[in-house]
Amino acid sequence: MRVLLVEDDEMIGQSLQRALEANGWSVDWVKEGLLAQSALADGGYACVLLDLGLPKLDGTEVLRKARAQGDRTPVLVLTARDGVDDRILGLDIGADDYLIKPYEFRELLARMRAVIRRRDGAAHSIIGSDALGLDLTTREVLVQGERSQLSAREFALLHALLERPGAILSRDQLESRIYGWGEEVSSNAVDVLIHGMRRKLGAEAIRNVRGLGWRIAAASVGV
Repeated sequence: MRVLLVEDDEMIGQSLQRALEANGWSVDWVKEGLLAQSALADGGYACVLLDLGLPKLDGTEVLRKARAQGDRTPVLVLTARDGVDDRILGLDIGADDYLIKPYEFRELLARMRAVIRRRDGAAHSIIGSDALGLDLTTREVLVQGERSQLSAREFALLHALLERPGAILSRDQLESRIYGWGEEVSSNAVDVLIHGMRRKLGAEAIRNVRGLGWRIAAASVGV
């Protein structure tokens, strides 16, 4: 899945980008507030990791304006501003969570999973149905209770489809959820991923709607 990292500190940004990518995330990294605003407008992010002390436009203003425009992307604030008033302000203007630097990377991953899970309306780590589910913690797919491991891109693709059960997602919509900036995307990349997914899920689990895109079969999600 894609995450937007908004961090102006070069050392912190590089370290966090490497760690996230090593854990299967596609990371778009910007270093100032106006670029963050522009990236958010393009959409496609599973969540945003937002520093507050940014050049050109403060992180609180980035968040305030995003929420005023109806953007519901989960936002996890990562900041050294540790005052109670700072935390209250961040949460009140729309942050889904607030984590003070320095923090443990494992905790950051857990909080990312939690804000994404809440956005999907799930109280626990599995989204989907008994027939076809996705474990956000282990990145495994469950087909009738049987678990199989997914690659990072397979996970991102299935998550995009399962969070909107029954909806048809176009090639562009799926690519925006799977690939980050600068990643080379071949014209048939989504087709190849879906072909591999059907071997794991069953040939009828992901349906092609000719000329429009793909959706999860109704029987798989109980709709």
